[in-house]
Amino acid sequence: MIIRFFFAALLALALPAQAELPIQKVISPGGITAWLVEDHQIPFTALEIQFRGGTSLDPADQRGVVNLMTGLLEEGAGDLDAQGFAKARDALAARFSFGAGTDGIGVSAQFLTENRDEAVDLLRLALTEPRFDAEAVERVRGQVLSSIQSNMKNPESIAANRFDRLAYGTHPYGSDGDGTPESVASLSRADIVGAFKGAFGRDRIYVAATGDISAEQLGLLLDTLLSALPATGAPLPKRADWALEGGVTVVDFPGPQSVIFFGHQGIKRDDPDFFPAYILNEILGGGRFTARLMTEVRDKRGLTYGIGSFLSPMDHAETMVGQFSSANATTAEAIEIVKAEWRRLYDNGVSAEELAKTKTYLTGSYPLRFDGNARIARILVGMQADGLPIDYATTRNAKIEAVTLDDIAKVAKRLLQPEALHFVVVGQPEGLKTTP
Repeated sequence: MIIRFFFAALLALALPAQAELPIQKVISPGGITAWLVEDHQIPFTALEIQFRGGTSLDPADQRGVVNLMTGLLEEGAGDLDAQGFAKARDALAARFSFGAGTDGIGVSAQFLTENRDEAVDLLRLALTEPRFDAEAVERVRGQVLSSIQSNMKNPESIAANRFDRLAYGTHPYGSDGDGTPESVASLSRADIVGAFKGAFGRDRIYVAATGDISAEQLGLLLDTLLSALPATGAPLPKRADWALEGGVTVVDFPGPQSVIFFGHQGIKRDDPDFFPAYILNEILGGGRFTARLMTEVRDKRGLTYGIGSFLSPMDHAETMVGQFSSANATTAEAIEIVKAEWRRLYDNGVSAEELAKTKTYLTGSYPLRFDGNARIARILVGMQADGLPIDYATTRNAKIEAVTLDDIAKVAKRLLQPEALHFVVVGQPEGLKTTP
């Protein structure tokens, strides 16, 4: 759904000057916990909810069912069919969105204060009484199948999916949460209802709100909205065992260039060494042009338009991965440079200048993330899901500043695994073949 200009204007007025947010912990009369940032300058509230689980809850023989189910939540609820629901939402000038990720289902709502009660009642219908009408199921199924077919022809998607399959095998992390054409086509309404019943337990919920609402009002809202949900949801999957060794996997794909997805195991978000690891990755493969991989592969040799790496700590596994594209004739050379830079950082750490400049960037750019009520609410929900303390927004930069060169050198030896890097290459690279 397109965000209306009216809401964009309201969000722009709510920009915080810094990351030192006055976050309140709210517990509803019914025992539901939320984080709240009050801002009464404009009559508008952003509400963000996340349910842990996501597409990793899919049964093995129903891959894609959580994604399909989530796409149907706004397609009719209670006594309102899809059109009726849309008209009721639009009449309230409200905005709802639902999205299924690997480890969670996100629910976003934005509404004006004068329409708060009616908007919450409508959202409650979507979360408790979705209709899953046959016409809506087939229409959304068609949209999902179209997306899957498109991704099957996209080299970036092919590379990422093959990497995940090699790394995680039969675990849900090892396949695309959208499902396959065959699995999605075979899903029944009963399958969708089953996924719905297992995905929205109160035992796995995180909530944040920002805007024109008090703690007392938010508590009552939460009970109205969420108290009818099941107390518990479906069992979460077990930890995903890592099954990928160092090497190269080539997937033939016609075209003038190859897409390369690479990585190895990573680090948990709650690990004491996470901040040094975060800074290390920023120096090695962060999004800036001064990152080592960008400098060596792009600037000095012109082998790619862009390259980056990132830490991906998930609920049941953690990886350090990266991606770039290169001409088929230069892909092998680019891969060797990536390996060399991985090894150089492993062996020698970083310089004092690199560390100082990276700290300046990371601490200076952090407050810019809090650029509107809706985004603040999403950040607060993410903090809760990651198990971070409520004062994290005010203490995060101090944790960055506290990292030393010795910390970086220590985590480099622990995190970086030059010999374990695996490269999935989708294309027709010259001089490269699949290796064990």
